[in-house]
Amino acid sequence: MDCGFWRRDDPPQSLQRETFVPAPAYVADMRKAPEWLIVIGGSGFILMLLLSAVWDPSIRSLHFLQAWMYIATIWLGLRRSIWGYFIGLSAAGFWVYINLFVSTFFVNGLQELSLWVHTGHLGRPDLLIAVPAWFSNAFVVAGCVWGYNRLRQKSALDLARLAVTFVLTTGFFALDMALFQPRYLRLFPHLLHPHLP
Repeated sequence: MDCGFWRRDDPPQSLQRETFVPAPAYVADMRKAPEWLIVIGGSGFILMLLLSAVWDPSIRSLHFLQAWMYIATIWLGLRRSIWGYFIGLSAAGFWVYINLFVSTFFVNGLQELSLWVHTGHLGRPDLLIAVPAWFSNAFVVAGCVWGYNRLRQKSALDLARLAVTFVLTTGFFALDMALFQPRYLRLFPHLLHPHLP
């Protein structure tokens, strides 16, 4: 009869079957965490771009080209390339910033989520996707910052490299807008005057 007591040399069967992850395996898994954040966040955002392009055919070309920045981030991030981290930080960070301080897309998505939770009716799924899209970009930013901080070889020139990468990815995004959705270019003048929506 098991009364919940056992001798030190005779633990119960439940404890004998218990498996513990050795420290080296746990550490190895933690080393992959930044890449997982980048892959999950980047893939999640690409999925949101695809969904929104299904609902609104007018933005398909815009989102097709925008997705390539995230594909590059994932591909280079998995190789622990500084350029992958900088592309992801620039593209995803820019998207996070715009949706916090320039546009109301994320706030509208949160309102739609709240309405759905309280009423059980989802009226605007095209707005709701702003919420997973924002968090997907936040994951990319976190993964890129973590991945960069983990690099052993850093240089004082990295700040200049990040600035150049930001200018190029933002320029690519602006060109993409100019070619396929010029109406979105009105966001750019507001970038220097942030406000909470």
